[in-house]
Amino acid sequence: MVEGFLNTTIVLVISLTGTIAIGTMAAYALDRFTFRGKTLVVGLFLVATLIPGVTSQVATFQIINGLGLYDSMWALILLFMGTDIISIYIFIQFMQSIPISLDEAAMIDGANRWSIYWRIVLPLLKPAIATVVIIKGIAIYNEFYLPFLYSPSNPLISTSLFAFKGPYGAHWETIAAGTILVIVPTLVAFLLLQRFIYSGLTTGAVK
Repeated sequence: MVEGFLNTTIVLVISLTGTIAIGTMAAYALDRFTFRGKTLVVGLFLVATLIPGVTSQVATFQIINGLGLYDSMWALILLFMGTDIISIYIFIQFMQSIPISLDEAAMIDGANRWSIYWRIVLPLLKPAIATVVIIKGIAIYNEFYLPFLYSPSNPLISTSLFAFKGPYGAHWETIAAGTILVIVPTLVAFLLLQRFIYSGLTTGAVK
């Protein structure tokens, strides 16, 4: 259980950091820039959500194995770091509530696009970041299939609980106690970030 918590923490922190970086940059580009193929890019994001994940597992496994990442935590980090369309849309909704005049004022003062993103836009996206952290964080925390398939030697908390079940029986009392320990961190995180979650999910609802 201790090893599972440590591995889960490492995967969770790196994956969420990458998700936030990729998601906020993508949302900034899609909302603030006008370029050829912008509609196509947004459409491809929507199409990707329609493809069941199980249909691409063979190709995904071959890619991970070809990169030499099988049976490592980096395989999980790479798979979890892919930003889903829900996260991007949450960031875009918040981005649309940030006036473009802030960007224009910063450009007049000599700021480049990176400075505007890093110093102005990103700090204003804190509610959206908190929303994505709790939604995707819980999804990663509860994930069983990917750790069980891609990283059998580096158990996460979900696969650590599964280890208490064997072919001839299960330690149900230990599993029950472990389940309580697993629930506590997600419950604490939700109670601390619930106001950000509600504001993140309702922003743009009237639109």
